[in-house]
Amino acid sequence: MKVGVVSDTHMTRMAKALPQALIAEFRKVDMILHLGDWVALEIYDMLAELAPVEGIAGNNDGPEIIERFGERKIITLEGVRIGMIHGHTPYSRKGTDGNALLAFAEEEVDCILFGHSHQPLLRRENGILLFNPGSPTDKRREKQYSFGLLDIEDGKIADARHVFYDSKE
Repeated sequence: MKVGVVSDTHMTRMAKALPQALIAEFRKVDMILHLGDWVALEIYDMLAELAPVEGIAGNNDGPEIIERFGERKIITLEGVRIGMIHGHTPYSRKGTDGNALLAFAEEEVDCILFGHSHQPLLRRENGILLFNPGSPTDKRREKQYSFGLLDIEDGKIADARHVFYDSKE
């Protein structure tokens, strides 16, 4: 199973359309996971044209998005338990990745996906894959825009990687 991972689209403020690099890759995925700061619910419709979408709300999302997706969840894809949180809470004093770990401290998960910082991250801690895809439309201090891809095979994450690109067009 191939999974597209995206966060912090901040649309329609930072961009008016999904970047072509993201569209090209997400047409090939089986599922898309959005980690919050959609900002506009229309983003769900844009992504759903490419593949089934699951997500959570972020700190810049309004009541409609929060009500639809919630702010924290665990999903299971082909035997892999994935925790999803935006990353701004619960506050840990250890950065966004520390917040994400704290959010699932009492849960058994194989992977924690989070956003908020707009900074791509891929690392393992205590056997848990921590993955932040960065932002496809608002790179802030990063050199490039980014999103993520996960390959799930035989009940494990076989590969996790970022896709980096220069233009949000």
